[in-house]
Amino acid sequence: MKRVLTIIAALATLVVVVYFAFIYYVPFSEGMRSGELIKISHKGVIMKTWEGELSQGISGAQIFTFSVLDADKQVITDLQNLQGQYVKLSYVEKYRTFSWWGETRYFITAVQKEKSPFNQN
Repeated sequence: MKRVLTIIAALATLVVVVYFAFIYYVPFSEGMRSGELIKISHKGVIMKTWEGELSQGISGAQIFTFSVLDADKQVITDLQNLQGQYVKLSYVEKYRTFSWWGETRYFITAVQKEKSPFNQN
């Protein structure tokens, strides 16, 4: 009986480890989005996460919400410095997220300043 319980516990542990590894390492999609960076904030009560918004339209009707992992310090700094400007964001979409990662499934991996197509100066 003890052996059966040990095997069940080991299998359950293996399933949990494989699930977390899959969620962490396997992206659903990767891509880039451009627009005006309108928000970057560090929010939360118990688990603070970095969240942001990118406006992809003139009217603000197309808002891309995203998260940034705490480990990406350079990305966070770049986003803070470029707030209010036109940027291109590289992102990875995960299958799921966890509350300590962020609110969205989209995680920014790189930021580049871009020339706005709306300013024809």
